[in-house]
Amino acid sequence: MNINQTSNPRIVIIGGGFAGVSLAKVLSKQDVQVVLLDKHNYHNFQPLLYQVSTGGLEPDSIAYPIRKILKDYSNFQFRLANVLEIDTVKNNIITDIGHLKYDYLVIASGSETNYFGNTSIETNSMAMKTIPQALNLRSLILENFEEALLTTDLQDRNALMNFVIVGAGPTGVELAGALAEIKKGILPKDYPDLDTRLAQINLVQSGDRILKEMSEVASEKAETFLEDLGVNIWKNTRVSNYDGKIVTTNTDITFKTATMIWAAGVKGASIKGIDAKDLSRSNRIIVNEFNQLKTCPNIFAIGDVAQIETESNPNGYPMMAQPAIQQGKQLGNNLKRLLDGLPLTPFIYTDKGSMATVGRNKAVVDMPKFKFQGVFAWFVWMFVHLFFLIGFRNRMIVFINWVYNYIRFDREARLIIRPYKKKLKSDE
Repeated sequence: MNINQTSNPRIVIIGGGFAGVSLAKVLSKQDVQVVLLDKHNYHNFQPLLYQVSTGGLEPDSIAYPIRKILKDYSNFQFRLANVLEIDTVKNNIITDIGHLKYDYLVIASGSETNYFGNTSIETNSMAMKTIPQALNLRSLILENFEEALLTTDLQDRNALMNFVIVGAGPTGVELAGALAEIKKGILPKDYPDLDTRLAQINLVQSGDRILKEMSEVASEKAETFLEDLGVNIWKNTRVSNYDGKIVTTNTDITFKTATMIWAAGVKGASIKGIDAKDLSRSNRIIVNEFNQLKTCPNIFAIGDVAQIETESNPNGYPMMAQPAIQQGKQLGNNLKRLLDGLPLTPFIYTDKGSMATVGRNKAVVDMPKFKFQGVFAWFVWMFVHLFFLIGFRNRMIVFINWVYNYIRFDREARLIIRPYKKKLKSDE
């Protein structure tokens, strides 16, 4: 790998998500060489992926080039690479474009969809963790309605218009709300010769309430919002299999559907070379309070892939943007202290709250001291997401799209620009 040699310590960051970018910004003014590796050349704002998959936004409005984010930092270099393995003994990273030595390594590779070993569900369902996956889902949704228009078999038509979303966390809830609004306000205009009232949106949750990580009042209100939109909510129901046509569960409930969306879990996207004893059951890298591997003091992990175990959070902090951003900033300051010979300071997570939108004028917000739902919560949700988007252009495009969609009750990006076939999934 062609990286400029330097006498300064080399800090390699794997991953250009919230954690990796936050860390790189803090290190920008230090006497170190920062090399960031990612298999994509852009930062992906994952909280708005569901709007790409439902035609509300185009993908370039939630993505931003990594080189542009860090272009003003003289000590920064980026390489488009897929990291294959880490040699922790030789301090060497093996990628598909060559090898790279490091003095300090930070793993910020994020998370990936967890199918819990069910290969049938992995093969036949749709995930929504990346922009290509969101575009695949958008194409499949639209293709299904086009096919439903052509078929004369009533059961097949119903299956093509039947959507099953597995997992009622923020992703599943927000996607269900968006699909319900499409059914209500857009499909009747796009397909006047198709009885779109027969379309069904089913949200399946293995537990006894949706948005289980939020307060009970938020959970109950979100459930009411979804039911008002016509979403079918199935609680205490665990999906056991999907063969591409039939969804089976641990009960006598089954769904015949051409589209099952898996939003039921994630796991750490760890990298080969990390000792198995440093990995948790959810494949996250177990680190100490300084985000440091106990077995390799010059290797750190931050964000979704990292698991700091505490008494109050034995399974680590939530796999969300805020812990990742805070860990990136904290580790940047700690690496400076490490290079200056000063003791490290432990990471303390500041919970700023959580939120989810359920549709037009409908959202739930939990803050440490306040909890609110409805229209005001919806405006707060929009403001927070606009604030954390990277780039003025992206903020303006998203804001204009939201205003337009609100006024016109429309979603302009209903485009099949990359036809999706289930047998072709290699580009994800």
